[in-house]
Amino acid sequence: MTQLTLFDTEEFYEFPKDLLEYRENFLSRDEADQLKDVLLKTTLWEQRTQKMYDKTVLTPRLTAWYGDAKSYGTVDNNTSQTNAWTPELYALKERIEKEFGYQFNGVLLNLYRDNNDSVAWHRDKESRYGKRPVIASISLGQTRNFDFRKKDHHQSKYSLPLPNGSLLIMKGDLQENWEHRIAKSSIPMEVRINLTFRLLQNIKV
Repeated sequence: MTQLTLFDTEEFYEFPKDLLEYRENFLSRDEADQLKDVLLKTTLWEQRTQKMYDKTVLTPRLTAWYGDAKSYGTVDNNTSQTNAWTPELYALKERIEKEFGYQFNGVLLNLYRDNNDSVAWHRDKESRYGKRPVIASISLGQTRNFDFRKKDHHQSKYSLPLPNGSLLIMKGDLQENWEHRIAKSSIPMEVRINLTFRLLQNIKV
């Protein structure tokens, strides 16, 4: 596993392996491109709404939740419909589980259509994920920067480009102490799909 060194303009921080594992070429380019094309065509994408102060706005990306029959995903504090595993998603789940020894029962898909789509600063801290959740994140398509900042010290902020076919595993106390986001960009960008495999604690696998 690669131990990550993330740089900003003034300092660098080395994330220990008990928080992050990274595999830049987990999927080959051909595998990643093929999977992206299949998911674009077959995924049951939704655009959710969310409360922003006193307004209800559209979520700036499309989402979908797939998993075991009793699992259910949450997107921007809204419960999402559970779709049955597709062969492609289930095979990818099993591949990650076999190689890294973790277990998952659902996957949240996010579709960033262009540089205007984003996800705001947040932590994956729902009680259903347990105290120290393991989340395996696969990136397909356009490289986007994945930003981290310390929950109690926002000046400590770092960025990691996630290219096509890469795998990032978040674990340990990362969700307790760090927030993350995908920011909007002023640079035109192509489609990116992100898959985050998760284990919900309140259902039987």
